[in-house]
Amino acid sequence: MTERPTWLIVGLGNPGPRYAATRHNIGFMVVDELARRFPPGETRRRFDSELIETTGPRGRVVLLKPQTYMNLSGNAVAPTARWYRVPLDRILIIYDDLDLPFGRIRLRPGGSSAGHNGLASVLQMLGTERVPRLRVGIGRPANGNTVGYVLSRFRPEEERRLPDIIALAADAALAWYQDGIDAAMNMYNRVGAQPAEGRDAPRGADARRSPTGT
Repeated sequence: MTERPTWLIVGLGNPGPRYAATRHNIGFMVVDELARRFPPGETRRRFDSELIETTGPRGRVVLLKPQTYMNLSGNAVAPTARWYRVPLDRILIIYDDLDLPFGRIRLRPGGSSAGHNGLASVLQMLGTERVPRLRVGIGRPANGNTVGYVLSRFRPEEERRLPDIIALAADAALAWYQDGIDAAMNMYNRVGAQPAEGRDAPRGADARRSPTGT
């Protein structure tokens, strides 16, 4: 019997209620939204992570939230990918990005970490930069204090927009899963992309463990 193909969708963030609503945890928020859209699955704590194993039209889907703190994210992602035998092109990393304006998203099939230490850890532990990723823009702070900024909560006006942004990012992740990276990039990398209306869900802290990765 042919083994079902597996897709691994990872949201980067920091564990615990202290960080739950911060900008650095937007990857967790998108994975939580995806968990609501996929059929109910089996929840587990493995590989220093919280994960949900579910299914979709193309096969098994593992939704992963590393619990290692940001700068050790690769310690959770790499063993999960090995255990489930997920090839690189079926892994998607979702994370916050200071270099994108708030609310913009961008899919890429690979590339450097561009200074994001959570992604850098993942790429190092996987041994390659050829890993698809979905960047969710949080913008840069006016005062230049990026550490305090990423660990802060969204402003009230951002909070009002946040559900639509999370929905948009979840739409893009589903497009990657269902249609592939090229089709998803063509649809969601354009300026002004909006959440799809009525999209159906798929069927069928110490210095070494830093919350900012600094």
